Amino acid sequence: MLQPIRRSAILLMLLLLGAIPAMAGEVNLSVAASLKEVINELTAKYEKTHPGSVFVKNYGASGALAGQIENGAPADLFISANTKWMDHLKGKKLVEETSIGTFAKNTLVFTGSTGKKVTGMKDLAKLDKIGIGSPKSVPAGEYAQTAIKNAGMEQQLQGKLVMAKDVRECLMYAELGEVDGSFVYRTDALQGNKTKLLFTVPQKLYPEVVYPIALTASAAKNSDAKGFFTYLKGREAKSVLKKYGFVL
Repeated sequence: MLQPIRRSAILLMLLLLGAIPAMAGEVNLSVAASLKEVINELTAKYEKTHPGSVFVKNYGASGALAGQIENGAPADLFISANTKWMDHLKGKKLVEETSIGTFAKNTLVFTGSTGKKVTGMKDLAKLDKIGIGSPKSVPAGEYAQTAIKNAGMEQQLQGKLVMAKDVRECLMYAELGEVDGSFVYRTDALQGNKTKLLFTVPQKLYPEVVYPIALTASAAKNSDAKGFFTYLKGREAKSVLKKYGFVL
């Protein structure tokens, strides 16, 4: 009777030992979609000098990412496109409060095809379809909604707003001509191939765009996550952020 039990125990031990190397060095990142190029470049640079580190990257709307973390999705590091969703996770004790800091800043702009004669908020009334991230989960959409309200344009734009799941989908709508233009961040507009930055939304119309960064509560024992977190606050990370148009 002992033989099968012993064999099973050994098999289980081997399976567990075999799983350890696959997990060692793994860092799960949940990052606002507008930072995709930045994080892709930084993880590639980091892996060259830290070959044991493996990154699992999850890009999307900050609200959606926060919801996933709240529901138990694996995440060691969270970068939001506004303070709202970081504060939400802090309130749930799902991020390490002492690690919270500012990673970068950005600017809200309106982008569209080169043929559009749109130079300011008032000109939006001439358009038929306008891309905007869903304000419920997309910070860029929330900023845009606030700007529209403060510019007194809510009535004029009623029925013209086309919702997107994140800021990159907003840019895609404009690139494909599915909308006349979209509210995106300046850094996203710079990635456009068939569109151009038509105007910068006046800062007085919406709150400052800040990207808070933090380690999650589950990253407490992940030395690789902590190492990358420290790297993101260094000179090389700042240089890459500037390259893509972010403000420090």
